[in-house]
Amino acid sequence: MALWLTVTGTVCAQNMQRDTLRDSVTLDVVNVTGKSKTQRLREGALAVNAVDVHSLISSINSLNGLVDRTAGVKIREEGGMGSDFDLSINGMSGNSVRYFLDGVPLDMKGSGVTLANLPVSIINHVEIYKGVVPTWLCSDALGGAVNIVTSRKKTNYLDASYGIGSFHTHKADVSGQYVFKNGLTIRPSFSLSYSKNNYLMKGVEVWDEASRKYLPQDRRRFHDDYLSVFGQVEAGVYDKWWTDEFFVTLSYSQTAKDLQTGQVQSRVIGMADRTNRAWSVGAHYQKRRFLTDNLSATLSLSHTWDQALTTDTAHRQYDWSGEYIRSERNEINGRAFSERHIKRPLTIARSDLSYRISDEHMLNLNYALNRTGNDRWDDVDTSFEPANDVLAKHIIGLAYNQSLWQGRMYNTFFVKDYVNYLSVEQTDLSFITQSDEVATSNTQNNLGGGVGTRLEIAKPLAVKASYEHSVRLPLARELLGNGTTIYANLALQPEKSDNVNLGVFGTMNSGLHTLFYEVNGFLRFVDNYIQPQITEKEGTMQYANEPAVHIKGIEGEVRYDWNNRLQVVGNMSWQDARNRNRYMDDGKESVTYNNRVPNRPWLFGSAEIRYDASHLVSTLLPRTSHLYIGADYQWVHWFYLSWEAYGAEDTKARIPGKSIVGANVTYSWQKERYSVSLDCQNLFDQTVYDNYKLQKPGRSLFLKFRLLLQ
Repeated sequence: MALWLTVTGTVCAQNMQRDTLRDSVTLDVVNVTGKSKTQRLREGALAVNAVDVHSLISSINSLNGLVDRTAGVKIREEGGMGSDFDLSINGMSGNSVRYFLDGVPLDMKGSGVTLANLPVSIINHVEIYKGVVPTWLCSDALGGAVNIVTSRKKTNYLDASYGIGSFHTHKADVSGQYVFKNGLTIRPSFSLSYSKNNYLMKGVEVWDEASRKYLPQDRRRFHDDYLSVFGQVEAGVYDKWWTDEFFVTLSYSQTAKDLQTGQVQSRVIGMADRTNRAWSVGAHYQKRRFLTDNLSATLSLSHTWDQALTTDTAHRQYDWSGEYIRSERNEINGRAFSERHIKRPLTIARSDLSYRISDEHMLNLNYALNRTGNDRWDDVDTSFEPANDVLAKHIIGLAYNQSLWQGRMYNTFFVKDYVNYLSVEQTDLSFITQSDEVATSNTQNNLGGGVGTRLEIAKPLAVKASYEHSVRLPLARELLGNGTTIYANLALQPEKSDNVNLGVFGTMNSGLHTLFYEVNGFLRFVDNYIQPQITEKEGTMQYANEPAVHIKGIEGEVRYDWNNRLQVVGNMSWQDARNRNRYMDDGKESVTYNNRVPNRPWLFGSAEIRYDASHLVSTLLPRTSHLYIGADYQWVHWFYLSWEAYGAEDTKARIPGKSIVGANVTYSWQKERYSVSLDCQNLFDQTVYDNYKLQKPGRSLFLKFRLLLQ
């Protein structure tokens, strides 16, 4: 929202020669308006959502819920805290969307670190780019990118919070900063999340001995504990002759997750678990006037030691009652018992050089290297073949940016080069992984590029458009699998897409009222669309290419602010993603031609309201305290779990629609030094299904305490 400052004053001047006469000069109301950084991002040339996190830290416990309520974005979780989730942007989802922390891939913190378990106290805002991704992120994202921007205060502070909630959930965040007299800055942060996730599963099939058949019954989840620990220390300096900012970062992350189900809810797991550990060290350097006055440089380098272990050695097969029978096969996929190790060392190097030709023209050159190893072995399964694979990506971007007509028009033109290198040793399960169909070592090169423009026609009316021919190189997870629940597909091809955005937006100010609106239409023409395919019998998954998928849609958002006291936000999105591959390899027409892509929401919306009620109870509260009341609503239309052409109409698997309400209240005092908040999700305890028709928790409460010293 635009920030407002209102000044009213009266200046009286007395005529010294005539005591009986007095001239009065009255100043009219003067409105001084400045736009926040998130608002300026929304009004840029590219299609982007900008979510302010800093002002909401006291009342939220993870980014997932906040991001999920933005226009065109939908997060579908597979369960409670710590469950895998899928984020879609304008119909593109999964690994087509890339995640960044201050412009560097979030992977550098370890594969167990996600939006859901980052400490929110270190975050300032989140940028969500749709379809067209700026070159400075130097990424092969196809559907969009999420960039988490951390707070960069230059003063001493301590921010600590602790929360407790339903299903034995606990979450603690601590972050701070100390600046020494010589300028050395130390910035530690720590986060811990834990939950038993023992929420009630409604209507699951349980064997009934009396009737000798499976009947729908309510049972609690019993093997879904989740623990996440994240810590990092940053040390560096600001504003030295040789650097504007230089920091060295050391981080550690660990997650431990009990596996309750496979990719389908009917497969119940009672003893298998997965752990991830990662160490990371990195350095970041930033300098304006680098070598010359008009050149700026941002350089970073990091290495991550990432290791995962999945243990599946129980001679048991469980049901939703927690009972089991003896089994000679593992729980996850019905194969041999295993203790599967995967080491994925990751090296990331990035450079961003910006040259200012003049105040209106700038060149930007970027380079990124991502090298991932895949060293895998098994301590129990003697038939499993160890292998050490390598996946490396080089991405080069060049952009020319111009600002015209006193900033009323802004244009960006860019090109990208994508180089993908893959070296593979694994050859097992070739009938599934297609390892016998690909070369053991190969390099691919692809070119892309695009343009973005924004024109302000009048203060309350502006238009913007953007286009990108984008290439998305498969991730290690997609190509090489995870050794357990995801099979490798070594023949997987890069996705390519032509992405188009066209939008209209504007801001209207009237006294104490501010209204921002935005409407965007988009087209996505995707070749070799990478789609996860589920094997229900095993409860496993494998990524495969769909030759052609076309996506079209429209979305709108309205934001209203009254006197910095009342904020109302509402949005609606329609996305139509369809299979456009008409003929199969044998020349026959595909039965799924023109079907909607399954397991993808296509119509959804949300609304939220936040009100500063401090004045209503001002006689009861201290002057430096605030009371905020908020509510949110989410609605999702039902959608098919698999291709709609498969099966009879009355037996097709559908993911039911979702209509849930949340509410929260936050009280802070002593200028927000102390705060307490209570958040309720799924207020009316609706039965909600999400990704792969996996059931989510019912009503949940979360109480959070926060201390901020600065």
